[in-house]
Amino acid sequence: MVQTGERIVSSASERYMLVYMILVLVIITSLVIVFFVVFQKRKNKLLLDKIKRQREFEEEMVKAQTETQEQTLKNIGWELHDNVGQLLSFASMQLSILKMQVSDDVRDKFKDTTEALSNGLKEVRALSKTLNNDVVLNLGFEKSITNELDRLKRMKFTSAELKITGDRVSFKDKNHEIIVFRILQEFLSNSVKYSEAKHLYFTIHYTPSNIRIIAKDDGKGFNTDTVEKGSGLINMSSRAALIGATLNLHSKPNEGVELMLDYPLD
Repeated sequence: MVQTGERIVSSASERYMLVYMILVLVIITSLVIVFFVVFQKRKNKLLLDKIKRQREFEEEMVKAQTETQEQTLKNIGWELHDNVGQLLSFASMQLSILKMQVSDDVRDKFKDTTEALSNGLKEVRALSKTLNNDVVLNLGFEKSITNELDRLKRMKFTSAELKITGDRVSFKDKNHEIIVFRILQEFLSNSVKYSEAKHLYFTIHYTPSNIRIIAKDDGKGFNTDTVEKGSGLINMSSRAALIGATLNLHSKPNEGVELMLDYPLD
């Protein structure tokens, strides 16, 4: 009987010890899991903070670069208007005075030169306006695009059309208006330099939630998969990202280039 009782006590102790060990193991396992989860959350938070800081840094760099470019364009616009424009005006005035001092036969020979000088002065003044933010904002987004298309039509293109649909809405920020205008200027600059296009087509579609702008040319196009991305394409993409806009560029050889920009209003 005594031995039986001792075996019962021993068996109970072993069960208690087993339960205790299992409990300790469960606690240790739980602590390890909790530690791992906390560590992983902390790691993820640090990683997200790093990504956020990197994104903020990149946005600040793009913003600083954009502001520098805008100031440079503004200075160039002033130089064109105040210095080059004044020199061309003076040359035109001197030519007019000289025309009055020569015979009629000689005066006729001045006609082409006078017209070329006058047209050059108009183009310089028109270009200077598009480079100055204050002038662009004063004229308004649509008028500035119209002026730019008219200027390029005089220079190079057979036609340059602007179509506007929907009820007009304003940009969330006036600075965003300038940035979108500069993106479109970059597109036009590329069309002038590379496309060999004859026609330009612009559409501005207003909706309550966004402004969609489509710009197209009928030039030689390019393969978007193989083309090397130059500073123009990079500038357009970085400027669009800076204001939360979505920019897509589509092109195929001999099918022109189409730019679609969606600017959210929400």
